[in-house]
Amino acid sequence: MKKINLDLPSQTAKYEIVIGAKILSSAGKSAQTYLGANVRRLVIVSNRKVFGLYGKTVKSSLENAGFEVFVFLMGDGEKYKNFRVLENTLRFFGEKEIKRSDAVIALGGGVVGDLAGFAAAVYLRGIAFLQIPTTLLAMIDSSVGGKTAVNTEFGKNLIGAFYQPSGVLVDVETLRTLPRRELTAGFCEAVKQGVIANRRLFDQTADFLRTYPPNNFKKHFSDKTFLKNLPTLLAAQIAFKAEIVMQDEREDTARNDAKSRKILNFGHTIGHALEKVTNYKTFKHGEAVGCGILAVGEIAKNVGIFAKDELDLLNDVVGLVGKLPTTENINIEKIIEALSYDKKSIGSSLKWILLEKIGKPKIVESKDIPAKVLQKSLTTVLKKS
Repeated sequence: MKKINLDLPSQTAKYEIVIGAKILSSAGKSAQTYLGANVRRLVIVSNRKVFGLYGKTVKSSLENAGFEVFVFLMGDGEKYKNFRVLENTLRFFGEKEIKRSDAVIALGGGVVGDLAGFAAAVYLRGIAFLQIPTTLLAMIDSSVGGKTAVNTEFGKNLIGAFYQPSGVLVDVETLRTLPRRELTAGFCEAVKQGVIANRRLFDQTADFLRTYPPNNFKKHFSDKTFLKNLPTLLAAQIAFKAEIVMQDEREDTARNDAKSRKILNFGHTIGHALEKVTNYKTFKHGEAVGCGILAVGEIAKNVGIFAKDELDLLNDVVGLVGKLPTTENINIEKIIEALSYDKKSIGSSLKWILLEKIGKPKIVESKDIPAKVLQKSLTTVLKKS
């Protein structure tokens, strides 16, 4: 078992991220530790698929620890991360007479974690919640750092709150049952974090992908070396995310340095636009980010700050994550239009995260990227069959 502490300088939160195997079966004991002795009633927010796999184990563990447990199941997928489902979740809290001394447990991927966390943030002006991510993407990214939100017709994650969990429980065993596309989506985020962190994490991620291809992931669980390397990689990825969050919790708009939380948006600007123009039905979030990584790498090369050999390496490693959805029929103009609504817009300028080299991100304003370069780069990457 590995543990990472996230301790915010503002002292608004201090919590532990635990990574290991068989963690779900001890969820009750963990809830007692991280939620405190006064919490006796819990709502598990999950979806039917995840709860069918792991709900009984988690619920039994919580009940055996003395908690009264209620279960709210939402739909599975990004399209369910919306106001209507949020309202239904809050109504359920009210019907069960959830008090400020009670808590929420998010059991699922990033959609469940984002919506359950936001519901916890706004219900009674904030109740405690625990993250139990069951997808690779949620484990290394969305469950850590306190960003919670819902999507709207005018953009992704534009309505939300910074609200830190009381703890994060990462059970690597849940990755045994993860579908191939979810693994690909998660590894896209892993590549993203590696490329903006440092060459060491990038190479560690690339070596892991070469050794343990996502297409054959389930069979790797019989390999003892894999069972050591998987938590090690997850811990390295999470430690990087925690480091960024601890020194820029709320993504300070005035910061443009290489340690700003803004750098975590690498690949997301275009990724979010792709999700929006396809009504959140075509891409898993990480898949859209994977396409965004390729496009942003091309932009960085075309504005003259990112060498072609570095771009080739980046493209090769993204290729290891698995097949991404086709983008050849998506209208480029609609993508460019969607970029104007991106939540990284500060004032009238969109902030782009580009690369000078692997491990060296650079924040660039949209005015410094000629329209022709943007159009050409998007066309080059997204129109490939």
